This record gives sequence, C-alpha cells and structure tokens, in this order.
Amino acid sequence: MKVLFIGNSFSQDATVYLRRVSDDSIFVRNLYIGGCPLEWHASNIKENKAAYEYQLDGQGLRMASINDTLTEEKWDYVSIQQVSHYSGMIETYEPYTEFVVGYIKEKCPDARIVFHRTWAYDDASTHGGFANYDWNRTKMYNCIVDASSKIAEKYSLPIIPSGDAIEKARYLPEFDTSKGGMSLNRDGFHLSLDYGRYLAALTCYKFLTGKDATEVTFEPENTDPVICKKLKDLVNNL
Repeated sequence: MKVLFIGNSFSQDATVYLRRVSDDSIFVRNLYIGGCPLEWHASNIKENKAAYEYQLDGQGLRMASINDTLTEEKWDYVSIQQVSHYSGMIETYEPYTEFVVGYIKEKCPDARIVFHRTWAYDDASTHGGFANYDWNRTKMYNCIVDASSKIAEKYSLPIIPSGDAIEKARYLPEFDTSKGGMSLNRDGFHLSLDYGRYLAALTCYKFLTGKDATEVTFEPENTDPVICKKLKDLVNNL
C-alpha cells in the first residue's frame, strides 16, 4: 500500500510512526510545508512549486512539488487536510478544496482521496489561531468536526479520524490535564513526541488497513506498554 499525505506539521505528526506501526507494510510519504493551508496547496499546484519537504518518518528526503509527486508512485491513498487554525472554519476551504481534489483525481485516477481530520489545540495553548475558537478546546473540536464533515460529504471523501482519537484520549486519566494527566501536545498544538504521535499513527493505520490495532507490536521508545494498549483499544473503538 502506498499513501501520500499532502499537508503540514500536523500530517508530519500523524505519519512519523505510521510506517513502523504498519511493520513496513505501508509505504508512507508526507509533503510538508509548516503551517500550509489548502489555499497554498492550490497555489503551489498552479505554479508547480517544488516547495515541499518530501518526508519519510518525519524527515525530509528532498524538495518536491505536488505535481511531480502525484505521478512518481502509484498511490493507493492521497490524504488532504486544512491547516490547523482554519480547520474549523468552513469558509476557508473553498474554492481550494475543489481545485486540489480535482487535480488529484486527474493525476491519480485510481487513488482514493481521503480527508485527514486534525485535532483541537490543548486547553492551555497560546497559539494565536486558538482565538478563532474563543480559546476553547471543545468549541474548536466541534467546529473541526462540523467543517470536515461538510467538506468530506461534498466530495465523498472518507475521513481519517485523528482529531477524534486525540479528543477521546484526553478523557483518559493518563491524559486528562485538568486532573494532572499528561498533555497529548508538546507545545499546545503539535502532538507529543511519544503518545500523541503514536495515537495518530495508530488511527491512520486502523483507517487504512482495517486491522486490529492491538496487533501492532511497535511502540515508541520510553512509552508504557499499558498506556499504549489503552490507546490501541481506543482506536479500535472509535
């Protein structure tokens, strides 16, 4: 299976462990520009800009364009997403989604295009974009669900529910920050390098393969197997 994510640092977070979670059964690449919204993706396609880091496990292999990358492999899945601070604002999605989806269909007619639903910021986040949601995590999450559901329905795109997994995990005792739990974010918005990124990778793996997440043997260094098992169970029950 070959999977391409067209995104930013949030798709980087979701894909860092995905190859290893899949035990190398998934060929995973991420096209990365930090803070890149759908508007920029559309513009970069139109201008054929080699402005992206072509990443494996979160590390850049070379610079690349969307245009060339779409045709250099036979992709089974191509994932798109909105930048985090606009992810719950439906008015920011068009006409860019229509253009990007149309271009991918033209270049990769056999690939399945999917939408990556990202996560709300941590309660204590100081990211300026959090103001779009009145500095309220629950409001941001609900807005993301609403906007991504509408855009996915419009273009018949299945949704990778990374944001749902992160939000659900925040109610586990280990990650309930209101009760002293660990944050799933390392800086208020990007995922933590251990459990946050691992949970996103598990979610992508389950979505792409349909396999039981508890059968995944890879676990990041310095993580607790008991907590990892809880995250696998959570993904299975999304």
